[in-house]
Amino acid sequence: MNERLGYQGRRPAATARRPGRWVAWAVGLGVLCSHGWAWAQGAIRAVSAQVSGGVEVVRIETEASLPGVPPTFTIQSPARIALDFAGTRNATGKTAIDVNQGNLRSVNVIEAGERTRVVLNLNRSVPYEARAEGNVLLVTLQPPVAAAPTAEAAPTFASTAAPDAAAAPLADIDFRRGDDAAGRVIVQLGNAQTPVDIRPQGRNVVVEFQRSTLPEGLRRRLDVTDFGTPVRTITATQTGDRVRLLVEASGDWEHSAYQSDKQFVLEVRPLKPDPTKLVQGPKYSGEKLSLNFQNIDVRALLQVIADFTNFNIITTDTVQGSLTLRLKDVPWDQALDIILEAKQLGMTRTGNVIRVAPKKELDDEAVARREVNKKLEALEVLQTETFRLNFAKAQEAAEALRQGVNTGSGENASTNRLLSPRGSVIADVRTNQVFVTDVASRLEAVRQFMAKVDTPRRQVMIQARIVEAREGFSRSLGVRLGGADLRTIRGGDAGYSVGGTARAAIAGSYDAITSTTGQTANLMTNANTTFVSLPARSGLSGAGVPRFAISLFSPAANRFLNLELSALESDNQGRIISSPRVLTGDLTKATIKQGDQIRFIRRRQAANGQIEDVIETIDANLQLEVEPQITPSGQVMVKLKAAAKNRLLRITDAGPQLDVREVQTDVMVENGGTVMIGGIFEHEESQGVDKVPVLGDVPVVGNLFKSRNRDTQKREMVIFLTPYIVDGAATPFQ
Repeated sequence: MNERLGYQGRRPAATARRPGRWVAWAVGLGVLCSHGWAWAQGAIRAVSAQVSGGVEVVRIETEASLPGVPPTFTIQSPARIALDFAGTRNATGKTAIDVNQGNLRSVNVIEAGERTRVVLNLNRSVPYEARAEGNVLLVTLQPPVAAAPTAEAAPTFASTAAPDAAAAPLADIDFRRGDDAAGRVIVQLGNAQTPVDIRPQGRNVVVEFQRSTLPEGLRRRLDVTDFGTPVRTITATQTGDRVRLLVEASGDWEHSAYQSDKQFVLEVRPLKPDPTKLVQGPKYSGEKLSLNFQNIDVRALLQVIADFTNFNIITTDTVQGSLTLRLKDVPWDQALDIILEAKQLGMTRTGNVIRVAPKKELDDEAVARREVNKKLEALEVLQTETFRLNFAKAQEAAEALRQGVNTGSGENASTNRLLSPRGSVIADVRTNQVFVTDVASRLEAVRQFMAKVDTPRRQVMIQARIVEAREGFSRSLGVRLGGADLRTIRGGDAGYSVGGTARAAIAGSYDAITSTTGQTANLMTNANTTFVSLPARSGLSGAGVPRFAISLFSPAANRFLNLELSALESDNQGRIISSPRVLTGDLTKATIKQGDQIRFIRRRQAANGQIEDVIETIDANLQLEVEPQITPSGQVMVKLKAAAKNRLLRITDAGPQLDVREVQTDVMVENGGTVMIGGIFEHEESQGVDKVPVLGDVPVVGNLFKSRNRDTQKREMVIFLTPYIVDGAATPFQ
């Protein structure tokens, strides 16, 4: 019976990946002795290929006679034929034989454990026939037969499970979120030899576990959308003697699968195309391979990895045990991590040599090595080195070295990354030198530190533009109405008779009445003879108000009626542009300001209880305060405080009252780019009517007893920022 194992795939319509380098040798079913084969041929002596009568024949010669044809299996994509010789070693002296003849590209002969696998790498899948003749196995490749187009088939592998094996129930189905938003479907198998078939189906992935059953508690549909991975739902169903797992995904994704003992993992990752790099999976970049072994010795499995990667792998005597492993199209470094994690092993790497040992053993070695280094460091001779700084300040560099120096003992001891507990540092401000005394190994770290610290600070030109615009409109209508009776002053009788000898006089004020009736003399003026005084107001600019006046009087010029009409309409616009600039270093604060300093006297109570006057000052300035930081990407992070020129409104008992306009923020801008960091817009509109009660409400005539005013003002302030890196490509504004 054949089985299909999952492979690294992408959503349909994604571009196909190129096949990995001779990886098929590691794909199979491990120890195939369970079929009953008992080989005694000992070794494979030679492998050759030739073309005879239009067909290709591969000749495999062994030391002893063959009891029959060894177990074989095929892979459709890429096209390969694999033959397993149990109890056999590779005596050819080669692991790869280039043929490049007909449909046969090459032959790989790989020894693993107590067996040897021969893999025929083909250009395309063809029928074949294998027969044993004494100590020679002949594999005949037939010409390809034309066939109707069929759907792309997934790789198939021979199964080692007995045909009548009992169905094993699945133990658990779980889902977890992995690195880089990858969705991991974890299935606990009932049997490590359970055949698995994985294939894409539209936008989904279908996983079938052959000869398996699904308990009632696992027959469900999991909604995992909230995990934020490409996987949306997981549906598990029982179909005949198979368990079918439907994984529904969205977006662009790729998937891979691997099995370690009874744990099967399907990983669905978001696809992040990069035209400059072949995506191998999160955190791993090794060439992809496929492994399928059952109960293989860990040492032999590590040797397989070593043969594939050309790394030298050394294992300690404590590395023991066997492992059942099924991986498909996985980077070799990820496969190595999976193997080490499954057996609680660790590794150290020096050049192209990898040493594998149990994690506890490596941890103990690291602790012992650190203890030895501490003892050697305590006995090492101290040396003194002088560092002359060109750009950095000696005091600041010395302070950075002093931080965290170990001067205590026990739990309170602290360790510095640069200086040892015996190390010391002295800064000479006059010559800008730093003297460091320590062991040689720590001095080397100090040299590297000084080389990075003592570098010129990059310069940044910061330019701000503060634009203030004002716009105003004002309209005002007013009237003045007055009258006077001069008959008493000129020898007549003022006023009007109200019966008998009583008379009534009307004037604009008390002073005008007394002057009219003769009680006082020469007190009448234009100011006190006015009945209604509601003139138009001055405009926004404070200009005088245009007026128009008429007077009604008798021919004898003894009585007057005066009327004055005033009207004003004003419209003004203004703009103020302030452009402060300052040049400063990276991570260095700078301030530039221009304006007035206002002094005022504040009265306060002194400590002795007496009242005293103190002169205080306050700035009314145009100010720009910045602290730039150049990022590795060439942008500039600016921490700034910008203020327009404050205006003095009035002096109060508590001090001066200012009109303040400023902004304080952090912003990131590209080199030479301009950004608006803030703005304030004000719109003020007012309307008013002043009138004499009752008389001002009379239609038409009431206009002589009222004034109207309408004011509209708009004010806007906008602040722009432009940074220039002086040594960059941009040129500062001139």
